[in-house]
Amino acid sequence: MEWLKNLSRAIDYIEDNLTGKISYADAAGIACCSPFYFQRMFSYVAGISLSEYIRRRRMTAAAFDLQTSDIKVMDAALRYGYESPTSFNRAFRRVHGVAPTAARTGGTPLNAYPPLRFSLTVTGGESLRYRIEEKEAFRIAGVRTSLEEEAERNFRIAPRFWEETGTAPVLSRISGLNNRLPEGVLGVTAYRNPGEIYYYIAAATDSRVPKDLLEYQIPAASWVIFECGGRLPESVQTVFRRFYREWLPFSGYEYAGLPDIEVYPPGSGSPGNGKPEVWIALKKHKS
Repeated sequence: MEWLKNLSRAIDYIEDNLTGKISYADAAGIACCSPFYFQRMFSYVAGISLSEYIRRRRMTAAAFDLQTSDIKVMDAALRYGYESPTSFNRAFRRVHGVAPTAARTGGTPLNAYPPLRFSLTVTGGESLRYRIEEKEAFRIAGVRTSLEEEAERNFRIAPRFWEETGTAPVLSRISGLNNRLPEGVLGVTAYRNPGEIYYYIAAATDSRVPKDLLEYQIPAASWVIFECGGRLPESVQTVFRRFYREWLPFSGYEYAGLPDIEVYPPGSGSPGNGKPEVWIALKKHKS
């Protein structure tokens, strides 16, 4: 449960700094993970991106200020971190559907987004089939594209990369390299540092890697492995969401922050076919 407490403390930090500078790195430090994994975890647990949550909270507070005081729009913009009335106006309209000046007019409908509070709740009872395996380090080889720290953008980048690679001859070459477990074509999200975040389409292999392909070493780890069902890539995202919300809090494990792996079985050729798995690295919870 400790990770949930850390996430709540990170939310408290954000709330304390709505009128100041909010550092993703500081928030991630409170949550005991990297900024990349913090944003990713937040989006799955909260259902919206971190940047959108901060925008909603700031515009909620800004609307109250405009309704209950004589603050000027420009001063409200500066108070909530916007350097120009134009950017503030755009953000305010995105959240409330009206201009900031309209907030002063009685009867104007506005949207209020309260602070998030994370707690464990009883959900549906739908099973989440999994197994846990220990694996030695292994090497993957394939092609990659750059990801960003903003998780929401990556939800578009990875599917586009699959579309491009799935019609290219390189995919069959990658598949032909596979001679180690996990068996099939892999989609691997690998974080090194804020400037090096990559998504690989690759295969586990001990073979010599052609010069035009890239290799990456996956560390030894304990892995929880979930079966995916339903339409892809939505089913993969559903597994990650349920992992954070339903499985991890009760498991006695912590998220290890290693590369996340999507495994697409042999012959599927792309994430649109077959019955894939999601591999997530774990570490034992510290007592």
